[in-house]
Amino acid sequence: MNLKFKITLILFAIAFLYCCNIKTSASGILTGADQPELYLMKLQGKRVGLMVNQTSLVHQTHLVDFLLAEKIDVQKIFAVEHGFRGEAADGEMIGNSIDAKTGIKIVSLYGEKKKATDEDLSGIDLLVFDIQDVGCRFYTYTSSMLYMMEACAKNHIPLMVLDRPNPNGDYVDGPVLDMNFKSFVGLMPIPVVHGCTVGELALMINGEGWLEKGLKCELEIVKVKNYTHQTVYHLPVKTSPNLPNQLSVRLYPSLCFFEATNVSIGRGTAFPFQVIGFPGCAISEFTFTPKTIAGVSNQPIHEEKECNGIDFRNMESIPTFTLSYFIQFFRQFGKSDDFWKSKRWIELLSGNGQFYDQINNGLTEQEIRATWQPQLSNYLKIRKQYLLYPDFD
Repeated sequence: MNLKFKITLILFAIAFLYCCNIKTSASGILTGADQPELYLMKLQGKRVGLMVNQTSLVHQTHLVDFLLAEKIDVQKIFAVEHGFRGEAADGEMIGNSIDAKTGIKIVSLYGEKKKATDEDLSGIDLLVFDIQDVGCRFYTYTSSMLYMMEACAKNHIPLMVLDRPNPNGDYVDGPVLDMNFKSFVGLMPIPVVHGCTVGELALMINGEGWLEKGLKCELEIVKVKNYTHQTVYHLPVKTSPNLPNQLSVRLYPSLCFFEATNVSIGRGTAFPFQVIGFPGCAISEFTFTPKTIAGVSNQPIHEEKECNGIDFRNMESIPTFTLSYFIQFFRQFGKSDDFWKSKRWIELLSGNGQFYDQINNGLTEQEIRATWQPQLSNYLKIRKQYLLYPDFD
């Protein structure tokens, strides 16, 4: 084999590997933020507001830092629950501040107020929303998005959503919210697991007229590339302090109902939303002891008390929404007064006034599910109109 032929073979091999790598890269998911060629030009020359947190990454760079490097005029940052850097514990109120790294003003929308005022939006030409959601009605990031859509519509400011995959986007389940139980953990008549990306949900909010006074927000969605609702998506960054991994995100829809009870879901441990337990419970020999963890969980339920319960960390299948754990623990308690922490809280989380009585009256999961079906079937028809990506079967 002569030298010229060897060189030709080497060059061919390099070219082949390069093409393979391009193909592999193209087949991977690209979030809206990961495609600046689709939005940078539209931000140039504009005074921009950002609704972002620690999940707002352009590949490995925070969107704020990326836009500033591209000479985009970022005027303000709007922070949701857990704060701009995602370091505030569950329910911790956050005040306005200045970002130490960039000097940009941070307006908190999870403190004294949850809606941006006209003054907050003064001097802004365009608002960008880029926050990773987990696809559950009571996860408050989408409530913050709805309020921002109302504020933008009122002030005639366009909203650009840099879309991201939904890690629970492969199914739809749970009771649809009765708007008599509307709250910050449920502002829209959607089920517990709504099966939408934030972009699809924004379109639904606009299209179904869920903004106050019939307002419509001028929307632009930068779609995710190479995503379908059947895609398994592992979050690259924790969306909040108590959802540290894929298992917790998948169990979150089922275990969040326990927040209205005296059962611990592992807040104050290294594995929140991956265990459930109660002191002295006879359900198993597995134990854990909740403790205060700064910036993650302040004074968790049953702090410093050993809890017996169930450990889900070795689950073999991908979990979906179920009431089985909830019903199992309720039956262990005997008296409902020992089980419930707040009737009002379970009404807001379940989104209706029936669930509390259904559990207390001993209905099975199948019987409870049957009461959801008419509203759930109607929601599925509505959802179909706003999908941006191929759906699950």
